[in-house]
Amino acid sequence: MPAQTQTHVKHNMPVPMRDGTMLRADVYRPDVDGRWPVILMRFVMEPAGDEFVEMGRFFSQRGYAFVFNDVRGTARSGGDFFPLVDEAWGENQDGYDTVEWAGHQPWSNGKVGLMGTSYGAFNQYTTAPTRPPSLRACMPFYGSNIKETVFPGGIYRLEEHRSWALWMALNCLEGQVAPAQRARVRAGVEAARADHESWIWHLPVTECPQLVGLAPWHFEQLTRAADLQWWAQTDAKGRLHEIDAPMLHVAGWYDLYLNGTLEHFTGLVEKGRTARCRDGQRLLIGPWTHGWCGEPMAPPPLDFGPESLPDFKEIALRWFDHWLKRPGEGSPDQPRVRLFLMGENRWLDLDQWPPANVTYTPVYLRQGTGATAASLNNGHLTFEAPSTGEQPDTFVFDPDDPIIGHHGSSPTVEIDQREREGQILTYTSEVLQEPLVVIGPVKAVIYASSSSPDTDWVVRLCNVWPDGRSIRVCDGIVRARFRHSPGEATLLEPGEVYRYEIDMTATAQTFLPGHRLRIHVTSSDFPRYDRNLNTGGPFGAEIEGQVAVNAVFHDLERPSHLVLPFI
Repeated sequence: MPAQTQTHVKHNMPVPMRDGTMLRADVYRPDVDGRWPVILMRFVMEPAGDEFVEMGRFFSQRGYAFVFNDVRGTARSGGDFFPLVDEAWGENQDGYDTVEWAGHQPWSNGKVGLMGTSYGAFNQYTTAPTRPPSLRACMPFYGSNIKETVFPGGIYRLEEHRSWALWMALNCLEGQVAPAQRARVRAGVEAARADHESWIWHLPVTECPQLVGLAPWHFEQLTRAADLQWWAQTDAKGRLHEIDAPMLHVAGWYDLYLNGTLEHFTGLVEKGRTARCRDGQRLLIGPWTHGWCGEPMAPPPLDFGPESLPDFKEIALRWFDHWLKRPGEGSPDQPRVRLFLMGENRWLDLDQWPPANVTYTPVYLRQGTGATAASLNNGHLTFEAPSTGEQPDTFVFDPDDPIIGHHGSSPTVEIDQREREGQILTYTSEVLQEPLVVIGPVKAVIYASSSSPDTDWVVRLCNVWPDGRSIRVCDGIVRARFRHSPGEATLLEPGEVYRYEIDMTATAQTFLPGHRLRIHVTSSDFPRYDRNLNTGGPFGAEIEGQVAVNAVFHDLERPSHLVLPFI
């Protein structure tokens, strides 16, 4: 079909669910008679933005019906919103019902592909195990599960959860608030969103007066912090063996849900229900944050070049052309794994994730020259393990004065980390003489003690440029009480040394000659995560904390280190 075919648009179409609730959708399709494969995007906001109109026109002009559907309780759709609960595991199965509705319209040829970012990716993972007969392929951008959104590793992702709840309150006003009250309520929520400093510092963290009556799901999630069985009801990772849809998983090295995307991809390669599903999994990872993959990251030195900014619509078109227009023609022509190697700023095609040809190598935290204005300890980072006793590095963590980490709902690359390095432990390598290529999952093994019954440990890997700029690569956090399991709280014996394994997600980074590696160790990444009050008390019940004296050990018996995947 010529790309210039005109588009027929139908707004606000009714989409009935099995319990009688009426959802709404906009449909873009070629303005000629026929039946078309369908690309379905299910999201949580009204599709008034230019990007959705552009997508609708793009795909309709290339022989598709493009459907944008408001999920239950959002924008124009009826019912009450509760993240993912009505998609597949409650009495309702909105994902299944919407796919089948799209597959049985007079303008549909019965073949449906799901596409979407963020929540639009989460609900793809949730819908896929129900296996709607019309569903032929998926393309989730930046997807995971709700537990990963709210309590990764048992730690409250404060800023993301609260800011998203305030945003969702605006998207759900039409169904939640009487018309006469909407302007007043909207103004209150928008004021709360603007008043960032007040709510990120408020204790207890489970309180948020601006959301009372508007987002009951927000408060219920907070009461379920350690209830792993409750969270599992909306987590597709326990049902991967029931999925038979090929998927192109799109991830970003700086997306806050990178781990969730990687887990779904590797899990489906291993456990997918059919060979078609297992062979049809593809992974694309670029130097992106939480958005569409064609958005620039940051100004220099993080200008990754024009090759890092593909047109996601063209990528989607090739994917859905294969599965919806040419079914039965074998595996798609995309490589199994395509990732962007930062530093060298080029794409790599791999046969698997993690790569098969990596060597997991320890890099050791070592004693330094002592406190300076640039670091609490000015520690060293070496490939040689300590062979003698070295003194631990200590620091004071006061939850009333936490280390300010990442602002914004995504853990974006920050241009220079040096501003915070004078308040934390740092360990820096010698200047590299040759390129050092790191591709794969990164892990920290830390031996540490605290004067308190609970505290947090944050470890961050940075790329130090020749001019001194310290650029974040990846990081991780563990709450001491959850060192064994997110659902198993075991407090510390103050003063005792414990071993912690900290998942620092993954990266693909070449550290170039003239650069250095640097490790940060601290006890907060606020407001990205809530402050550990160091008391060992129940989550969200306290308003006062206590100071902790924390220590990191790096001696012969307790060699704290990073495990880096070198190629």
